[in-house]
Amino acid sequence: MDRMTAATSSPTPAPAKRVLLAAPRGYCAGVDRAVIAVEKALEQYGAPVYVRHEIVHNKYVVKTLEKKGAIFVDETVEVPEGNIVIFSAHGVAPTVHEEARRGKLATIDATCPLVTKVHKEAVRFAKEDYDILLIGHEGHEEVIGTSGEAPDHIQLVDGPDDVENVEVRDPDKVVWLSQTTLSVDETMETVGALKERFPNLLSPPSDDICYATQNRQTAVKQMGAEADLVIVVGSKNSSNSVRLVEVALGAGARDAHLVDYAEEIDEAWLEGVTTVGVTSGASVPEILVEGVLEWLAARGFGDVEVIRAAEESITFSLPKELRRDLRTEAAELASEGTSQDASQG
Repeated sequence: MDRMTAATSSPTPAPAKRVLLAAPRGYCAGVDRAVIAVEKALEQYGAPVYVRHEIVHNKYVVKTLEKKGAIFVDETVEVPEGNIVIFSAHGVAPTVHEEARRGKLATIDATCPLVTKVHKEAVRFAKEDYDILLIGHEGHEEVIGTSGEAPDHIQLVDGPDDVENVEVRDPDKVVWLSQTTLSVDETMETVGALKERFPNLLSPPSDDICYATQNRQTAVKQMGAEADLVIVVGSKNSSNSVRLVEVALGAGARDAHLVDYAEEIDEAWLEGVTTVGVTSGASVPEILVEGVLEWLAARGFGDVEVIRAAEESITFSLPKELRRDLRTEAAELASEGTSQDASQG
């Protein structure tokens, strides 16, 4: 009897703690290309190398490149004549290229090729006199750059609630494009609302939302339903990282948070949690994810299961400008400018 009593009163074992690790996660091909472009420029030409805006939206990456000699500026006019300026992965408007020419600067264009594709689509549809409805977030650098390709033809549609504000010249000659880092589901909801208003709305020849954004969202959807908590590693100004938090909550995660570093995790988030999902935005180096996994392991979450949504093998070649002697070009541009000023004087 005593033995039976002892058996029945034995404590119930605590649920096993585990981590679901999303794959793919972190760096996409466009980010990798842009970061390497800055590193290569510093190696080949020496510091300083100027970068217009953050090369990618990640605090750690920016700080690391600053330590190597990169100088980040808000506007091209801040770069002294005769220097090298790199344009970020988010792309820039044609007016920015013109500013660089006027400023006697050598340039390296690190725009993601998938963003460049959207720019080219905007130019083509503008030439064909379409009204272009650009789905994206107001103020985002990528949206500013794309809009600058055809400012007289493009209007921003910032989500489904903004559709009622759209006005076009000819409802039979309208096309939609999108920022590459949006939520796939929300974008298609916006497209659906636009098609209700404009049944003949034309779609881009290929999906504008980049493969990496879609793959990372798919992985989060797969683990979101099982996770009590999802931790997304990424910076707050990273659109695709912010979307991953939204996707996790939409997929059924009880809670989800965005952090730059492991030390930003609040231990209170782990109360009552047995399954933690972990992923990272497309501009996040893997070392930051490793830091989060180590932090979780120290608190009993050492069992890691990979949730794989896709395999990624895409790579992009580095900007062609890296094959030239840009320091000499920049010095010659500055010299030409000085000569012209002297002759005019």
